[in-house]
Amino acid sequence: MNYRVGIDIGGTFTDFALLKGSEVVLYKNLSTPEDRSIGVISGLEKLAGMEGLSMQDFMARCDAIVHGTTVADNTLIEMNGALTGLITTEGFRDEMEYRRGFKENIWDVRLKPPRQITPRRRRLTVPERILHDGSVHKPLDEEAVRRCCRRLKKQNVESVAISLLFSFVNPDHEKRVAAIVAEEMPGVHISCSHQVLPRSPEYDRTSTTVVNAYVAPRVTSYLESLVTRVREAGYRKQLMVMQASGGVMTREYIEGSPIRVLASGPAGGVIGSAHAGVAKGYNNLLCVDMGGTSYDISMVLGGAAPAVAGWNMHHRYLVGVPMVQVETLGAGGGSICHAENGEVEVGPASAGSEPGPICYGRGGTRPTITDALLMLGILSADSQFAGGSFSLTREGVEEAFQAIGDRMGYSAQDAAFDCWRVVNANMSQGVQRITAGKGVDARDMCMLAYGGNGPAFAAIQAEDLGIERVLVPKASPTFSALGTLVADPCIDEERSYLVPADRVDAGTLKALWRELAERARGYFTAAGFAADEVSARYQLNMRYPGQNWALTFSVRVSPGLDDLSFVDDGIGQRAIEAFNKQHMEEYGHIREHELPEITGVRLSTSVATPSPVVAHGYSAPTALARVAKTRQANLGDGFRETDVFRGGDLVPGHEVLGPAIIEETFTTIVVYPNWKLLVDDAGDYELTRC
Repeated sequence: MNYRVGIDIGGTFTDFALLKGSEVVLYKNLSTPEDRSIGVISGLEKLAGMEGLSMQDFMARCDAIVHGTTVADNTLIEMNGALTGLITTEGFRDEMEYRRGFKENIWDVRLKPPRQITPRRRRLTVPERILHDGSVHKPLDEEAVRRCCRRLKKQNVESVAISLLFSFVNPDHEKRVAAIVAEEMPGVHISCSHQVLPRSPEYDRTSTTVVNAYVAPRVTSYLESLVTRVREAGYRKQLMVMQASGGVMTREYIEGSPIRVLASGPAGGVIGSAHAGVAKGYNNLLCVDMGGTSYDISMVLGGAAPAVAGWNMHHRYLVGVPMVQVETLGAGGGSICHAENGEVEVGPASAGSEPGPICYGRGGTRPTITDALLMLGILSADSQFAGGSFSLTREGVEEAFQAIGDRMGYSAQDAAFDCWRVVNANMSQGVQRITAGKGVDARDMCMLAYGGNGPAFAAIQAEDLGIERVLVPKASPTFSALGTLVADPCIDEERSYLVPADRVDAGTLKALWRELAERARGYFTAAGFAADEVSARYQLNMRYPGQNWALTFSVRVSPGLDDLSFVDDGIGQRAIEAFNKQHMEEYGHIREHELPEITGVRLSTSVATPSPVVAHGYSAPTALARVAKTRQANLGDGFRETDVFRGGDLVPGHEVLGPAIIEETFTTIVVYPNWKLLVDDAGDYELTRC
């Protein structure tokens, strides 16, 4: 039997999903921050042992290893990326600092701007100017470029971002600057904006290129280390890497623009959610993922989670590449609880995996949400934790919460319960803010909860939000890892083309789409896919004059890369009609007397690959599940004797009435009072309000 392995590295745990035929095997181990590839290899060794194989035999049977990583995210969070310099057009030195005047909270006068990746001393300019039509207004001053290189070299710069005005129309000057940088600063990493984000506007392109330069050395170094380790272990296929767009692609493609792996871990969970939700008949999903460090919120609408290229703010930096929309809060099992100024606060700081929560017994001293769940009886020191890889301990936990209670004037149990209330409120408010901003009523959606801690809070959050139904997949603890196995190999790129829609030139459109198609063909062929396996979605970016952001819509979906016969003299009028329809659907109005303009072309190409099969429905007769044990637990209305069930004992048709706790191998599902749980034919859980 051959295998497919999905891997997702989080701040606390590294998750594995092993697909063998129709069976999925889950595993988690602690992440290894000093070298995350170590945690990956140790997990693969564990999977091999579970299958009764040597590491070499197991890896030889792996048809695919698909990997989602948080290396880029952690680099931005920890601000420990490469020492980065910027070379830009004279007069545009401070583009990164102006940020289009954007401020995350306009009411907070104390909010500091983000720490500069490229402080002013490392932002240098050169005389040159290319106009909007690609013509050269001022030749490149090559000696000025060399002077910039010498200044950056003296500052020990490790990575250089190059972003010149209108390079997305004519990249000649950027290419020449890159050649000079490579000559003057051998070994330095180079990021060119015409390769990273070849489109306007200027700030978006510069910011994305600078972030790419900042994270690139760490991402590429990590991927090289991982590829070396898996090859030494016996793996002979291409290592596939999850992208923020929701697709996967080879390491070679990712290394050309490492920024594409930013937020790739959460993207895997969203893709997996769409796959599972549609299979079960739910096309509109509110997806919540609570892990050890963060709480990720996303939505699936109409059965899809499209990647959006535009104003994507991540860790306070704008990243313009296509990304599945995921909002992240600092609320996870490792979020640290404390009391400040007479109120209990939770997060955003996290204990991570080292030292971790106090109850891990690994040296942690600051109370976390996981410790609070132990205090409330939702978790137990007598039960296996993380698949039995270690046991929880109560030593030091009560004392830590008593310190909070002493500051607030109540007991350690009350302090733990307050921390539970606060983190739950933070997450519910985050959902309300995001759904309201998208014009979506959460009450019309089904919640899908995953992550190691998501199912412990899902039903109580759903109650707060007015949601009637919650899905918890059996694979929820490693759902983002499983999502990487659902995602298809995909390349999603765009090119800028600024023109009024009634003056579009069919020949130019064909040339741009053909260029993108040939790039995709090359990478897919190198990855071992035949050209006739590739499907293409030809898209346009359009807006009304004066609008800041464009809408993206599909012009044609094709089973191959060669048919551009749809690009004819009438494409401009068809594009106007399609854009107006899209604008009406999203914003509820159109500007009938304004002529929209095209801002760019986009091509999303993919190859269909095998995905885990998701069963749905209820064919088994309903029967009350057998209680395994009871324990005192506080599920929101004080401590009471609460039924506890083992997930391994539950089969399709089993029903559990709240209040109750279900202990799965890698997660805990809480059935709150006035809720009930039913196991469906797939072994997945569905919670509904009584």
